[in-house]
Amino acid sequence: MFNIDFSIKNTAFPVSVQRKTTEDAEALYKEIVAAMQSGQPAVMELECEGKTEKKIAVRPTEISAIQISQKDSPATGSGRPPGFVALTAE
Repeated sequence: MFNIDFSIKNTAFPVSVQRKTTEDAEALYKEIVAAMQSGQPAVMELECEGKTEKKIAVRPTEISAIQISQKDSPATGSGRPPGFVALTAE
C-alpha cells in the first residue's frame, strides 16, 4: 500500500490517500503535480483505496507539497513515514 500525502497551505497537518500499486500511486502523483502547475481542475476529488469510505476534495492551487511513501516499508526510528522537505524553486 502506498500513501500519497499532501501538505496544504496554512494547514498544520497533511492529508493523505492510499493506492494499492506503485503504478497507481505514480499516476496520481503525476496527475496532482500537473493540476498544481495548471490550476485545473479547480477542485480535485480523491478516494482512498485503503479506506474506501475516505474521500477528500482539495484545490490543487492550495497544495504546497506532495510525497509518496510505501506504508509497509520501514519508517524512521519514530515509526512515522518521512516528512516533507523544504525545497526552493529553480
